[in-house]
Amino acid sequence: MTGPRGSELVRYLRTETVGGTLLLAAAAIALIWVNSPWVDAYTNLRDFQIGPHALHLDLSVGTWAQDGLLAVFFFVAGLELKRELVVGELADRKKALLPIIAACGGVIVPAIIAASIGWGTPGMDRGWAIPVATDIAFALGVLALTGSRIPASARVFLLSLAVVDDLLAIALIAILFTASIAALWLAGAAACLIVYAFAQHRRVTTPFLYVPIALLTWYCLHEAGIHPTIAGVALGLLTRVKTDPDEENSPAARLEHRIQPISAGLCVPLFALFASGVPLDGGVLSGLLSDPVSLAVIAGLLIGKPVGIFGISWLTIKLGIAEKPRSLEFRDMFALSVLGGIGFTVSLLVADLALAGIGDGSEAETAKAAVLISSVAASLIGSALLLRRGRVHAARL
Repeated sequence: MTGPRGSELVRYLRTETVGGTLLLAAAAIALIWVNSPWVDAYTNLRDFQIGPHALHLDLSVGTWAQDGLLAVFFFVAGLELKRELVVGELADRKKALLPIIAACGGVIVPAIIAASIGWGTPGMDRGWAIPVATDIAFALGVLALTGSRIPASARVFLLSLAVVDDLLAIALIAILFTASIAALWLAGAAACLIVYAFAQHRRVTTPFLYVPIALLTWYCLHEAGIHPTIAGVALGLLTRVKTDPDEENSPAARLEHRIQPISAGLCVPLFALFASGVPLDGGVLSGLLSDPVSLAVIAGLLIGKPVGIFGISWLTIKLGIAEKPRSLEFRDMFALSVLGGIGFTVSLLVADLALAGIGDGSEAETAKAAVLISSVAASLIGSALLLRRGRVHAARL
């Protein structure tokens, strides 16, 4: 995009609040659309298949948005995380350990709560995994809109724990729902990552090498039976963040500068549009509070997530195992922990996988509605807490 108008739009899209607004607007459009008389148009578009069948890439538009476009977002997240780990807030080992431990707590506690509530219910032998994931795109979008006055270290903490959380959730999907992993394709993905890392080490700069490697890594993971968005995180973490003496900016900084507006302005909103279309008819809503699976999901996301993330963070800090940034207070961390209850995409995916074939299909729809309502509630509660914390921080200036 060239010219003054194009440059202005790109600068506009680099503003975090703009990306968050576009994300939530797309989600709202999807919800209204799928619960309107024009629902067939939405489902036909989302389920329309496109791509070469010979390469096993004849995927639906919704799948392309979730597996393809979201990989771009994860690449940007990987770049940010690598920067923080090497030259930023997480360069200190104890500070880097905190979001990793927090993410583990945010997976284990919701799983225990969900399994306890739904024990013995059909589908809950694997359905306990529904509330373990945090939707990183939505969580960061809400933080961008409501947490602008709290310390910048808050975003680093949420980004880091959400990335680790999603990786753990994707690992659970591979263990629970993947019949077999194609080892040769997985080895191919590893080989691609090694070539990428070597090229970074040798200071290769041409995109004619990196773009094919990135696409091939994604494809190998897809064929291996593993969620291909992992390719984005892995490539981001392998990108060089330190600047050489003859460089003005590092490769990671240059890539983030170029790709972030595309991610915020196109990839994430389209992903939200096709991920948030959950029907909320009367039958689904009436079964929410009487269905054990739905209650397990709601409790896991709204209680298990903040208790797991904040509780284990507080404990490890008090024991001296990990260390929090000085600018980040425990009350800030609790507000961020509530945002961890924004499940959305991975939780919706697990609900589909875990409850497929259970009953007449209404069980899966009710569980997905529980994910949606819990995620919205976590967004609203987290936003209220962040706005309150923002006023506290602003009053101290």
